[in-house]
Amino acid sequence: PNKDGINVNGGKSVADDPCKGRCDHVCVGNDICTCMEGYKLKPDGQRCEDINECLLGSSNCRVGERCINTEGSFRCMREVSCGTGYELTENNDCKDIDECETGIHNCGEQFECQNSQGSFRCVPKTKCGEGFIQDALGSCIDINECVTQTSPCHRGQICLNTVGSYICQRNSVNCGRGYHLNEDGTRCVDIDECKGPEQVCAGHACINQLGSYRCECEMGYNFNSITRLCEDINECRHYPGRLCAHKCENTLGSYKCSCTTGFNLAKDGKNCDDLNECESNPCSQECANVYGSYQCYCRRGYQLSDIDGMTCEDIDECALPTGGHICSYRCHNTPGSFHCSCPVNGYTLAVNGRSCQDVDECVTNKHTCTENESCFNIQGGYRCLSFDCPNNYRRIGQTAPRLERSDTIRCIKSCQPNNMACVLDPTHSVSHTFISLPTFREFTRPEEIVFLRTTVPAYRSYHLGNYDVNFNILEGNMENAFDIIKRVENGVYVGVVRQVKSLIGPRETVLKLSMRNLTTQGESGQNIINVHVFVSEFWF
Repeated sequence: PNKDGINVNGGKSVADDPCKGRCDHVCVGNDICTCMEGYKLKPDGQRCEDINECLLGSSNCRVGERCINTEGSFRCMREVSCGTGYELTENNDCKDIDECETGIHNCGEQFECQNSQGSFRCVPKTKCGEGFIQDALGSCIDINECVTQTSPCHRGQICLNTVGSYICQRNSVNCGRGYHLNEDGTRCVDIDECKGPEQVCAGHACINQLGSYRCECEMGYNFNSITRLCEDINECRHYPGRLCAHKCENTLGSYKCSCTTGFNLAKDGKNCDDLNECESNPCSQECANVYGSYQCYCRRGYQLSDIDGMTCEDIDECALPTGGHICSYRCHNTPGSFHCSCPVNGYTLAVNGRSCQDVDECVTNKHTCTENESCFNIQGGYRCLSFDCPNNYRRIGQTAPRLERSDTIRCIKSCQPNNMACVLDPTHSVSHTFISLPTFREFTRPEEIVFLRTTVPAYRSYHLGNYDVNFNILEGNMENAFDIIKRVENGVYVGVVRQVKSLIGPRETVLKLSMRNLTTQGESGQNIINVHVFVSEFWF
């Protein structure tokens, strides 16, 4: 609104607008509306909308510029940016950047910055005098006018450069290589290089030639015509594998041969002989020389060290995985060997040096049994046994001073007259037998240890009826390690006592067995067999 509070449209007040404010932009009278530049009238004849000059192709953008439409107008934008040293202006033009003015140059203190299109130059502050030129670092260096200028001197003169200038001298006679002026200075004569102060052939024979010389090189050298020197011949490279058996090393004027480890140079200086390292005793025990080397080995009971391959270390046979099976009881390692030992009492070492043999104290009379006791040998010891028959029983046979595994002490019933209790007692006999068993063993099947034989025919009938035998374990079956079965052998009944599992640790027990005779009328009596079982450790 203007200062009078009246809206202005097209430069005229609404009060003066003949179109009465219906036009967006300009009213030209008679209710006719027009639009400002960059706009077009809509079909309603009142509102205006933007003209897209880029779409209609009415923009004036140059080649390389892209048209971008704006409200009521458009603008042109460069498709490619300006190069290094230039910047884009508001008019879409590339303008040079003055690096000197903006201070983005890298000129040193000895230089001044001088701007150029798209770049800049560093101009030295110090100005060089005549005859000098500045290098890239700003230093003044001499100009060689004799080179940079074409014929600076007159004909018949030679140019000599000086610092900052040059001089011209009259030309004199120049002799070629290998010649020099005579004393008169009128002609060139040959120089005898072989007689000069310098040893041109360095110890080799020198032969003078016109304008030159040559060297007669010693054996092992070749004359180089370019350097005019005697150069060493590398025989090892020229004749590979033909001079030395092993290694060839070049030397001045010759060569020398050497051998690899394990060999000595032969008398001819070329071949190699095998070195017998065993003569210096490198091994701790045994040494075997081989071609170009040697091999250490050890005696039985030792093994070669993995560290140096020369020292022999003792093998601890007792610690080997099979060490537990070397000795039956205890293994003792010794340097280079081992020995086995047995328990202190009851055993002795077998002839093979590994197994332990039980000492039969009953045979060697090393027991302490009295006259009234019987000696029974067990593994690793013995037992002194004495047996008295129960009342109303008497022993059959004499007591032996030494009992074997198969021996049996038997007591049969012997009743006093009128002793009805004895007569009615069904037990006819009480027997004692003995057995020695080892401790822990692996059982694949039961082991038969005691046989109770009868005289009763199997499957036979008597005038009183059928006859049978029954076997039982009454007492002493510790850990149920034993059982008893009945079977027929040679037509009679036999009771077989079996060990069905192992017993751990030394122990003793008495298996009380009963053998009862059975008829169809009932029991006709029984026999008691006491099996004395001694379980001890076996060292086989």
